[in-house]
Amino acid sequence: MTEPGGYQVVARRYRPQLFADLVGQEHVARGLSGAIESGRIGHAYLFTGARGVGKTSAARIYAKALSCDRGPAAEPCNECDSCLAIAAGQDVDVVEIDAASNRGIDEIRQLRQNVAVRPARGRYKIYIIDEVHMLTREAFNALLKTLEEPPAHVKFVLCTTEPEKLPITILSRCQRFDFTTVDTPAIARRLAQIVEAEGADVSAEALTLIARRAAGSMRDSQSLLEQLLGSANGAIGVDEVHALIGTGREERIGELVAALAARDAARALAVLDASLEGGADAGGVLEQLLAALRDCLLASVGCEASLLTQSQGLGVDLAGLGGRLGTATLLAMLQILDQSLSRMRTSGHAALLAEMAVIRLATLEDLESVAAAVDRLVSTTATVSTTALPAAHARPTAPRPAAAPAPAAPQKKTTELTADVAESAASSPAVPAPIAATPVTTNAATDPAGTDVARPEAATSRLPEDAGEAWQAAVGVLEGLVVDFAAEVTAAAWRDDVLEVSLPAHAATAAAFLKRPEVAASVARALESLAGRRVRHAVVLAASIANEPASAAGSDSPPRPAPAQSQAALFREAGEHPLVAHARTVFDAAIRKVEPPRSREPRVAVPVAAAAVPPADGDDGRMTEDDAEAGMEEPDG
Repeated sequence: MTEPGGYQVVARRYRPQLFADLVGQEHVARGLSGAIESGRIGHAYLFTGARGVGKTSAARIYAKALSCDRGPAAEPCNECDSCLAIAAGQDVDVVEIDAASNRGIDEIRQLRQNVAVRPARGRYKIYIIDEVHMLTREAFNALLKTLEEPPAHVKFVLCTTEPEKLPITILSRCQRFDFTTVDTPAIARRLAQIVEAEGADVSAEALTLIARRAAGSMRDSQSLLEQLLGSANGAIGVDEVHALIGTGREERIGELVAALAARDAARALAVLDASLEGGADAGGVLEQLLAALRDCLLASVGCEASLLTQSQGLGVDLAGLGGRLGTATLLAMLQILDQSLSRMRTSGHAALLAEMAVIRLATLEDLESVAAAVDRLVSTTATVSTTALPAAHARPTAPRPAAAPAPAAPQKKTTELTADVAESAASSPAVPAPIAATPVTTNAATDPAGTDVARPEAATSRLPEDAGEAWQAAVGVLEGLVVDFAAEVTAAAWRDDVLEVSLPAHAATAAAFLKRPEVAASVARALESLAGRRVRHAVVLAASIANEPASAAGSDSPPRPAPAQSQAALFREAGEHPLVAHARTVFDAAIRKVEPPRSREPRVAVPVAAAAVPPADGDDGRMTEDDAEAGMEEPDG
């Protein structure tokens, strides 16, 4: 009979003793064995990975391979005194340090003093520091120089589950090996070997269930197997495993998935309640449901059947359910389950949260149909916007307010403008005047020199021949602020196959916006889609056109400065600007102060004696919105 104090758990008794025993870490075994065989043995190694994947076991195997009496060898013999002492944790030259409990600078100082002492009987002195990320910043700094240039007989192996917490100065001094999580079939095979060695009777389905529950950790799976072997009598099946880990039977999880796919909330709650009454844990059931929906998600995007891990025993076609539910709906379901599991870890009402999650999943709308409806709506809107272009003889529409987000209304030709419209446009400077475009009635025109200039043909395109109508047709398929600023265009004309649009002098902001590369590109794409070919366009200010004759005449007289605007006029103009109106709507803002535009003329130095008297305290010389609303004007001069 084994003494109680001499019993070792399964995880310790079946710990890997050779590099070949490392399950799922073949890349690490090849790297360490190759370094020993080639003689390129580093002085510091960093082993990173999740819990229970073999980091400390690999460090011990590496220490045995270096200290073996027959080595250094690619594989330890496990027969000499050094190998047996290291395996038992009794070798004085292999020091294992738990950084979680020895994390201060004093412990590292003691380590630095011991590093100088040569090994007692082996060829190397090996320090294995587990959970090294728990060291303090001062301890890391004290370890840096020793870790970079240790004595020739010293080797370091650092193990951690959180490498991101290590300083970059530590990472740069180590050779890093990343341990991956072990896949479910590999864990199940290793558990089967342990069960055979123990002489127990455990079904393959039960071992697979334990392997899935371990989530890639070999040590966790061995701990569950140890608990199962100690609590069960006779043969062990899936029922014993479900009772141990608090999960529901596979067929009930399949019924739950089918009920959710059928949008039957009452049936889904009944299946959940039956699972909980059978001894299952609410969190365990949701985790099983999460794994099943994960398989549905993979099937919905066309993954192979080999990636589906939950199909056995559920009794439902997960691939078919994935295709029926759709990827978008499954993503939403998985997000709901993930949020519910996160809340259940900190809540005392796990069952209620599970029921809430099931109801939300059962009443979730089909997101695929919603997405399809949105696509249809967008395509319909685009078709309407493209086909409803202004006709050549369309009725004139009143100018749209500057802040309205709707597309600009179609404008009339210059030849069709009536006198009352022109007078109303001249009397309302704040409202953009209708486009005064140069009509194109033939395919060729004559320039001032008498040369025929070819006009863009419109026989095979939807782009109107009239320049104004062409501009309105291009703007009509756009949206956003482009439409608002494009409404300020007052003239359009074809000039050498270039659509040239003009804006008034006060629309400098609109002109700058329309000249932006991304805005100009969108307008160019709209023109190209209508004309079926590339159509160039240009945006010019009326002020620059008006100044050209004066410059050509060679006049030496400086241009007359524009008359100063009152604060009331500035407030009114700013309030009617499309960009300002949009900002006031979005941010619920109000105009408090308006500064007049600065002159671009070179400044003239003002003598000190001629400096103006500063305003009184608390007055900056400008008018506020309240003064403007009261009708006050700034004094001239």
